[in-house]
Amino acid sequence: MGRTVLLRSIFVALALFSVCMVKAEDPYFFYTWTVTYGTASPLGVPQQVILINGQFPGPRLDAVTNNNLIINVINNLDDPFLLTWNGIKQRKNSWQDGVLGTNCPIPPNSNYTYKFQTKDQIGTYSYFPSTLMHKAAGGFGGLNVYARSVIPVPYPKPAQDFTLLIGDWFKTSHKVLQQQYLDLGKSLPFPDGILINGQTQSTFSGDPGTTYMFRISNVGLSTSFNFRIQGHKMKLVEVEGSNVVQNMYDSLDVHVGQSMSVLVTLDQPPKDYYVVASTRFTQSILTATSVLHYTNSQSAVSGPLPAGPTSEIDWSMQQARSLRWNLTANAARPNPQGSFHYGKITTTRTFVFANSAPLINGNLRYAVNRISYIDSDTPLKLADYFNISGVFDMNSIQSVPSEGPASLATSVVPVSLHDFIEVVFQNNENAIQSWHLDGYDFWVVGYGSGQWSDASRKTYNLVDALTRHTAQVYPNSWTTILVSLDNQGMWNMRSAIWERRYLGQQFYLRVFTPIHNLANEYDIPSNVLLCGQAVGHHP
Repeated sequence: MGRTVLLRSIFVALALFSVCMVKAEDPYFFYTWTVTYGTASPLGVPQQVILINGQFPGPRLDAVTNNNLIINVINNLDDPFLLTWNGIKQRKNSWQDGVLGTNCPIPPNSNYTYKFQTKDQIGTYSYFPSTLMHKAAGGFGGLNVYARSVIPVPYPKPAQDFTLLIGDWFKTSHKVLQQQYLDLGKSLPFPDGILINGQTQSTFSGDPGTTYMFRISNVGLSTSFNFRIQGHKMKLVEVEGSNVVQNMYDSLDVHVGQSMSVLVTLDQPPKDYYVVASTRFTQSILTATSVLHYTNSQSAVSGPLPAGPTSEIDWSMQQARSLRWNLTANAARPNPQGSFHYGKITTTRTFVFANSAPLINGNLRYAVNRISYIDSDTPLKLADYFNISGVFDMNSIQSVPSEGPASLATSVVPVSLHDFIEVVFQNNENAIQSWHLDGYDFWVVGYGSGQWSDASRKTYNLVDALTRHTAQVYPNSWTTILVSLDNQGMWNMRSAIWERRYLGQQFYLRVFTPIHNLANEYDIPSNVLLCGQAVGHHP
């Protein structure tokens, strides 16, 4: 009997030891989102909008670093539909990126379950529809990733944080914008207004003497905006997952697709104050206002709106250069951001991508190095996985601009896993650009006017440039980014300005190694949707 008890005790002890040796898996969170049409009047005119679980904008999605998110999206629209998770890196998992190059769209009256992890990220992000012109009808929302408790952030915890989804808006139906403008080779009209969280008027309340975080995202289609709060300074603390040097600003430019977080202390006389977003680099200035309400306020908002910049490009470029990485702050992992010395790494390749607005077959298109992207009926990722030939072209886009007519292609740029590349966005048009890369963040090391040249490298910030996923390129100017290609997959590089993306200013990076290894990339999901030439293949 004693021997039996002893053996049982040893067995239990070994079992407990084994459990302790196994690291607990990061937690899972499950959501069901139903996508429908609804009617709203964000600019005073009833119009069809896209709702998620009856909400416009969609539900705010809060997560913690390394959480696993399982989101079942039920599409009750009359169009195929996808959501993309703007700024989430989808580590080793481009299968979940939610763009047409990686995923078949969810058919009407069907569903797809996204399964992804907010791996090694913190910060302010968003999600939105990547299909057709659905983004012009809604379906977007905030996606905030908080730091784990064991990783301190470099600022006192705010009393509360507010998510502000700000963007231009059209009274015209998203289907009319698509079918009667873009599909006919016409540019979109000028927007009708600016919305903050789907409204022209909203209120954010706080206690005097208390500090709050404002998480600001530009979820619009085409227009940069300047953000400011009457009578208050803003301390910038985070930009798209980067903890930044905490400079104080009276106002901040936020370009299409970008996000940032500011801390605001309610240190003014107790009353109500304007929260303002107004368009930048537009002939007509559109403005949206909300209210910052002190809980002990006895006075309604009053006075002129605080003035902001309008067309000053140099002002905006200087502000962009003032955004710096906080080298001593922790990233999502417990190591300082500055421990990765990006400026000392030799680049393996240089690309210069020039945007243009050519006519092709008499219709307006947008191009990159003379190639205007067209979607395939088969996602490029599936074609690559199943070895389906003829779906995309890896020889169409040249690595530098050249003269000649533009043409159409399903363009893919081949690069190798663990390359470290320099990408120059050259903008020879008299309009601001905004470039986004899925699957990555990148160092924005340089902004300059005119034509980029080898000598432009002398102006790069190779010490404390911040990382982000979306970079603006000013009119008749260039912007340079450095990218460490450590995330295998098929990744969309696109204009964040939706008209330009829809009409061809995009392509894909195929980050590839011939060695199949689960340490580099996950297997195809068991619930993958198949379409086009992938139908009939088996994962």
